[in-house]
Amino acid sequence: MAKTIVIKQIGSPIRRPKDQRQTLVGLGLNKMHKTRELEDTPSVRGMINKIPHMVEIIEEKG
Repeated sequence: MAKTIVIKQIGSPIRRPKDQRQTLVGLGLNKMHKTRELEDTPSVRGMINKIPHMVEIIEEKG
């Protein structure tokens, strides 16, 4: 089984640059405190590193 990570949105996209809002949508997050389980790939890690002030890694599985 592939490694997965669970991320949670902790920051609001209001008054943020457009690319940060699009990164949240790309991760599948659009509402505060929503969680999402994603495959742990370099592209997903890069998206998380782009907006560390808006997301939190809750759990790493696998």
